[in-house]
Amino acid sequence: MALTKKQTKQLRALANSLKPLFYVGKNDLTEAAIKQADETIEKHELIKCAVQDGSELTAKEAAEQLAEQLGADVVQTIGNRFVIYRRSKRDDVEHIRLVRE
Repeated sequence: MALTKKQTKQLRALANSLKPLFYVGKNDLTEAAIKQADETIEKHELIKCAVQDGSELTAKEAAEQLAEQLGADVVQTIGNRFVIYRRSKRDDVEHIRLVRE
């Protein structure tokens, strides 16, 4: 699912106030890290992530790899942080209502 420009803009605005919930460390994206990110994005739909200094990956590389593994969309990458979005399948989560073009 590709996000439109309006939807990306909306999600970037929502992510502005978020604190990073997921960190990519020196071990980069291990199976355990991907599983943790999957659980986190399933609870929140929109998550901000940070790449720590010991990592071999740049934020852009980490964002692309993680989004591909999770079936998510990269919303934004700035410095060592990135934001990804995936609609949750859970019913107990308050879903983000994306704007329509």
